[in-house]
Amino acid sequence: MLQQHCTVDRLRIGGGAPVRLMGVINCSPESFYRGSYTPTGRIYDRALAMQEAGADMIDLGARSTAPGSVPITVAEEAERVDAALSELDGTGITLSVDTRYPEVLEVCLRHDVHAVNDISGLADERYARAVADSGLPVFVMASFREPGDAAGLTETLAALEAVVTRCARLEIDEYVLDPAVGRWVPERTNEDDWELCRNFEAFLTFGRPVLAAISRKTFIGDLLGKEPEERLAGTLALTMDLVRQGAAVVRSHDVAETADLLRVYEKMRQT
Repeated sequence: MLQQHCTVDRLRIGGGAPVRLMGVINCSPESFYRGSYTPTGRIYDRALAMQEAGADMIDLGARSTAPGSVPITVAEEAERVDAALSELDGTGITLSVDTRYPEVLEVCLRHDVHAVNDISGLADERYARAVADSGLPVFVMASFREPGDAAGLTETLAALEAVVTRCARLEIDEYVLDPAVGRWVPERTNEDDWELCRNFEAFLTFGRPVLAAISRKTFIGDLLGKEPEERLAGTLALTMDLVRQGAAVVRSHDVAETADLLRVYEKMRQT
């Protein structure tokens, strides 16, 4: 099925476009992968380096969503995001913002942002309405009530169906689906994640672009017996398979290496 494309800041995603690369910048020192943390004052340099290495866009967040991460207040998240985005205003870099709080989104909208990354799947009505009112495209994750609370393929497809319904109700036409690979809730297991990855092509049945967000995640580390800092090779191996299955966007901490992977993939597709 040909995916309906989504447009983020004139960047076409899906619908026959090349696979897009989303670089990750975390403004949260609590991040599970220390190499992704970028402090205030270095955001612009990091974003520019990612762009030069091949990132089509940057996904910026200021709150770690990894299990067991140290919680922070909404005000602290907003302050971090405000400082980071101030460094990128006027640069022309395509940006999505990773948050699920309307107060933080309100701060983001004072800056040059082009999309919202919502791990809650628009399940919170107040936030969903704020996202819809913003008019921005959305990367929206499979969630019933809480981020990533669907376990296994059948539940994930049902959660994505719910997300599609929410988008229609909110009149959000520009969005990319995220099947929520990862250890989001305690009930989920590594095998749940591997099942999603083996059947990634199933998520294309909704006719929407699909995001592959598996960079250095726990299920890869547990298989290999490696900490986040040593999971690059495993991440790249899995990324290639998900792209082969139809991922339209790859979210990555490792832009240069993933850009090389995508160049090889595109070359192998030529006839």
